[in-house]
Amino acid sequence: MRAGAHPDTSDSGLDEFLSARPRLFGIAYRILGSAVEAEDIVQDAWLRWQNTDRAQIHEPAAFLTTVTTRLAINLAQSARVRRESYVGPWLPEPVDTTQDPHLGAERAEAVEMAVLLVMEKLNPTERAAYVLREAFDYPYRRVADILETSEANARQLVSRARKHLGAERKERVSAAAHRRLLEGFLSAARTGDLSTLEGLLTSDVVSYSDGGGIRGASRIPVIGRDHVSRYLAAFAPRFWPDAETRFVEANGRPAVLVARDDAPVALLCVDASEAGIERIMWVMNPVKLDPYVLSLGA
Repeated sequence: MRAGAHPDTSDSGLDEFLSARPRLFGIAYRILGSAVEAEDIVQDAWLRWQNTDRAQIHEPAAFLTTVTTRLAINLAQSARVRRESYVGPWLPEPVDTTQDPHLGAERAEAVEMAVLLVMEKLNPTERAAYVLREAFDYPYRRVADILETSEANARQLVSRARKHLGAERKERVSAAAHRRLLEGFLSAARTGDLSTLEGLLTSDVVSYSDGGGIRGASRIPVIGRDHVSRYLAAFAPRFWPDAETRFVEANGRPAVLVARDDAPVALLCVDASEAGIERIMWVMNPVKLDPYVLSLGA
């Protein structure tokens, strides 16, 4: 139905916006890797929608998707510059996907923490093309319209993104295998069991600690099985005593919430393949951690 089919000057277009909102957030979050920034983009899209002559819009959802994507691309371009001055490694802001109330994707593509992290190496337009095609299954012609490019170029953008992601990440394991590796890793990390850690990690494993400058978070990635294992073993006596752990879900994968005195101190996520754990991601920055914990409820 055409958005302006019922001429009512009091019509704010709210119903159309609320219907599209979950998808808009899902697109913006995947392009930006930040729930806060995605919310800002969705709010901006709402303002654009309010200031638009909706009687001329035949497909409200298509209009809102286009506006949201372009706004997210623009913000992603400036965000890349800001993240260059970020203190320590930058990780995506985690989201609770147990109910998937906001992400609105038909498929779970491009929502895992490790995928979002790797996607930071794509330029914003490549990232948007990949998200629209792989997560939301838009046809290439529609992707091209949204990105104001040719269909052939849209295909090239998605192809380049796929190749880059394929080169950076090995085939992921099942959710059950992921959970087993995470449980084994947690047990070994808590006790500083060096040999078990070495058996769980790949030779080129990388550990990232996103603390945004807080004390105790490593400001550089730790790389390689030997370095990561020894770092974790040395880290154990200082970090794990009196720590409480809780298995949760973050970005579609099992994760561990670490708390001390009922206050969250870290969210532990891993990226795993058949070869073992490839990436260890510690979200410790309260700016990212606290909203995630709040979203969990109890």
